[in-house]
Amino acid sequence: MLSDPTLADPAPRDSVRTARAESALNPLNSHATVDEGTVANPLPTGASFLKVQGLSKYYVKDKPIFADVNFSINRGEFVCIIGHSGCGKTTILNVLAGLDSASSGYVIMDGREVRGPSLERGVVFQSHALMPWFTVGQNIAFAVKSRWPQWSKAQIAQHVERFVEMVGLSHSLEKKPSELSGGMKQRVGIARAFSIQPKMLLLDEPFGALDALTRGTIQDELMGIVRSTKQTVFMITHDVDEAILLADKIVLMRNSVSTSNSFVPGGIAQVLENPLPLKRSRADLHHLQGYYDLRNHIVDFLIGINKTF
Repeated sequence: MLSDPTLADPAPRDSVRTARAESALNPLNSHATVDEGTVANPLPTGASFLKVQGLSKYYVKDKPIFADVNFSINRGEFVCIIGHSGCGKTTILNVLAGLDSASSGYVIMDGREVRGPSLERGVVFQSHALMPWFTVGQNIAFAVKSRWPQWSKAQIAQHVERFVEMVGLSHSLEKKPSELSGGMKQRVGIARAFSIQPKMLLLDEPFGALDALTRGTIQDELMGIVRSTKQTVFMITHDVDEAILLADKIVLMRNSVSTSNSFVPGGIAQVLENPLPLKRSRADLHHLQGYYDLRNHIVDFLIGINKTF
């Protein structure tokens, strides 16, 4: 059975400092949750689940990293965003998560403006971001307790075990992160994000540090879970094949361009609908009609950016 995280060994002092620093940026922390106001003109019935309008971000005046970013995501849709480093992908994800604010523009999710972190959005970062003094079960239980503080220990334990089983880690429920492989740690992060049953899942290159075999296995697992739960997902990736495999829609971003006498901000260059069949797998992906046309289009776009810059 899952042990109560409140009875866990006291955390090392350095780890406590780290956790406190991370908690301010962690949407799983109930203390970081911010109420989000209803917008004056909520989206009409049948409108997109998430709408990004006129988004821009700058650190230097008159030189935004990106400007006039507009896109929408339908409920249950899986969207991947691709672009070179520095184009603002992670900044956009952080704005969607409520962990950062845009210089202008707004984000509307399910009729409400995003104004801060919320348990309505689960985030999986590049690193696993697990608390090292907690077990697998306790890491997930911490999130579940934040989401449903009124639940009993038995309810929390049952809920945790369900999502641990979903990612195939039931045998590791009582293990600490130091006893897990990189792929297993990311599975825990995914289970934790799904366990709070968010309206939207935000993934920041969650498989980037994994070896090819492990990455492929977890991609398949994620795709199966998303398809079965109808989860809405926004994911950053640098892997073209990963985007084609997972995404219903692929957003291509361009970098800003600065010369001696001009400046062009970055932004969205294209939004591509994935024409491949919904039921697809890594094994048959390259056999599907239209795969190479789509892949070559994305690669040519990325190479074209390199040539331009």
